[in-house]
Amino acid sequence: AVVSTQSTGTKRPEVVDDFIRNFLIRYKMTRTLDAFQREWYELQTRGGMENPELVPDCYVQNEELENRVKYLEREIEKMGRGVNKAGTQYIKMKKERDYHRMHHRRIVQEKEKLFTDIKRLKKHYQSYEPALEELKNKYETAMREKMLTKIECEKNLSKITNLTTTLNNYETARASANGTTMGQIKEVDLEDIVQKSDSQKKSFIHPKDSVIPAESGENPDLNASLPVTCHLTKPGGYHQQLSFKAHDLAISNMALHPHRDVIATVSDDATWKMWNVPDGELLLTGRGHTMWIGGCEFHPQGTKLATGSGDTSVKVWDFNEGECVATFNDHSHPVWGVAWHHSGNFLASCSMDNSSKLFDVVSERCRSTFRGHTDSVNCLNFLPYSNILCTCSADKTISMWDIRTGLCAQTFYGHVNAINNVNFNTQGTLIASCDAYGVAKIWDVRQVVEIGSYDFEPHPANSVKFDTSGACLAVASNDGTIKMLEVEKSKVTELDGHEDGVQAAIFNRNGEMLISASSDTTVKIWS
Repeated sequence: AVVSTQSTGTKRPEVVDDFIRNFLIRYKMTRTLDAFQREWYELQTRGGMENPELVPDCYVQNEELENRVKYLEREIEKMGRGVNKAGTQYIKMKKERDYHRMHHRRIVQEKEKLFTDIKRLKKHYQSYEPALEELKNKYETAMREKMLTKIECEKNLSKITNLTTTLNNYETARASANGTTMGQIKEVDLEDIVQKSDSQKKSFIHPKDSVIPAESGENPDLNASLPVTCHLTKPGGYHQQLSFKAHDLAISNMALHPHRDVIATVSDDATWKMWNVPDGELLLTGRGHTMWIGGCEFHPQGTKLATGSGDTSVKVWDFNEGECVATFNDHSHPVWGVAWHHSGNFLASCSMDNSSKLFDVVSERCRSTFRGHTDSVNCLNFLPYSNILCTCSADKTISMWDIRTGLCAQTFYGHVNAINNVNFNTQGTLIASCDAYGVAKIWDVRQVVEIGSYDFEPHPANSVKFDTSGACLAVASNDGTIKMLEVEKSKVTELDGHEDGVQAAIFNRNGEMLISASSDTTVKIWS
């Protein structure tokens, strides 16, 4: 808007002489002004100027218009500077636009090139699939033959034992009939036969060493009618019934007592605690480790508890004596987990030192070390009622070990991330595993194949646990939820309640309860 230079008050017309004086003063024409003043005064004295004339309005208006023109010229100059600045900015933005457009075209070209390379690699990979499938089939066939050979070997050893006993009885009877002494009878030493057949047996035998039992036969739960969790039978499934704070720091693992509704929890606060469920009553507290405790497991008879810690030690706690009765310091790095053999005489542990160890709790020494994984061994469990130990590792594999020979009998491949946990179902026919990207898999032990894969990404899955019947799998997730998977239907539901990652989830024996432990220091009971 243009600002007017006119005054807001009443303007009085200007007379001619004042106009002329102002004009001469403005241009500093002093001599002319003096001459004009004299002549004008003389003229007025003679009476020649009775009514002085006023200055015509056109002169006043011309002066106002001149002032307005000067003001508008200043505004135009100001606007011109703004236009020049805007033009400079426009040119700069245009250059930036051209640069980004060129960069976008380059990215599109690189993207197209990557797509082309991916297609080429996929085509190249597909050419290897038939050969890999053939090798896989050959490997599975060889492993089945190996297992059959091992079973046949055990049968032959049993026959040798029976024949030796029969022969000894016969020779004893004949020696008695002939009056000869037992020193004349050639004894057959079964232990020599076993020792020759076992290339891995150590020459040194501790006098207190326990004997690793032979395969006892079938799992008693294999064909038994086992209870199905009420999560599948009850409308709406599990609901949270109780929550209590169990430790001062994050809970790292949990174990269920084999005969009672009692759980043990271990924590980053370097303590373990026993709780009665479902009322959450504290029964015992154990201290002795100097760093966090990563794993725990009850003795098969329920009289002891084994723990593994970040201080690289494995400890055995006796409830009757109320103290630690054994400590094993054979690992060189933190211990992640422990597992008892069904006989109760042997304890296995896994560690960040890439190995697993088997300890004899009677002679209190390490009997075997299982090496084969190329990264940290994160979890282990025994196949129910057998001498087979299952381990999982950050090298993305699952291995099955025979504790009598110390050899790896089978390896499962399929995970593409570090495996955090592994567990058998009660019947011992299935293995469940989970990894650091939230993928859970189920494997058939007898056929050595993967039968199911379930993605709960991107949050890590910390543990997996079958219910007693094997129909439901609980997956403890780092997003604070528990994924309940119906194995047959592949249907997944979530239990949400923890404020931090769930580290462990276990069913009680009859499936009426699910207990979960979390990094938020709480234990929750669902029923």
